[in-house]
Amino acid sequence: MSSGGFDRRTLLTTALALPAMAALSATPAHAASWQLRWNPSPGSTGLKAFEGVEDDRADSHPGVTHIYPQGENYRFDMHTQDRDTSTDRQRQEVRGMRQNGTVLNWKNGETWKVTYQMFIPSSLKATTSFTHIFQTKMPGTGTSPLTVMSLRHTGGKQTIEFKIFEPEVLVGRVDLPPLQNKWIDVEIEQRIGNSGRVRWILRDGGTTVIDAAKNGDTYLSDVIRPKWGIYRSLSDSAHLQNCHLLLRNLKGYQYV
Repeated sequence: MSSGGFDRRTLLTTALALPAMAALSATPAHAASWQLRWNPSPGSTGLKAFEGVEDDRADSHPGVTHIYPQGENYRFDMHTQDRDTSTDRQRQEVRGMRQNGTVLNWKNGETWKVTYQMFIPSSLKATTSFTHIFQTKMPGTGTSPLTVMSLRHTGGKQTIEFKIFEPEVLVGRVDLPPLQNKWIDVEIEQRIGNSGRVRWILRDGGTTVIDAAKNGDTYLSDVIRPKWGIYRSLSDSAHLQNCHLLLRNLKGYQYV
């Protein structure tokens, strides 16, 4: 035993252990990844999957339900007589994501992704004014959307597009008719912030129709909520008729 209280065997054991201890302390934290946060089932969760349901807010079509689960789909019906509280437009939408009773808001600095399948019948037409089928907005009335996926009649043809709303950043646009009357896959990724980012992907079976990304302002001053459904202006009456929209396999992921 040495005067310091350690024999040579103890010193040797400690010396051999030091490199392993150093390697352990240098091990990096887990890499960031997509975490599934929202996975509603129309059949069991129903409309409780959403923070709120905006079904005929002006009671313009009494006794008729416009938003409801249909098997494993969420269905949104729109009739030409339907009116929103602003009578120059129509709105049948759901807002926000709710998982096991907890609302999942998108906050400044966070990155979220939603994926789902969508069926757009030929009766749901693009218009020269706005026909939005997805939005992100902050809570409160009178606030402009931050991002929108829209059916827009432009250049003499029907298209589907995605925009960062202000200042009018077009993420991408493709022809609508080849994507109607069938199930297509949608992926929307958003980094929330004044210097935010959007990625928009549409797939038709095994074919990627568009995969586009743009930077822009995706934040105002409060949390952000996604919205799904049909929200359209009445100004382009030539392209309006009774129609519906179907969604299924909705999932929400947070990058953490």
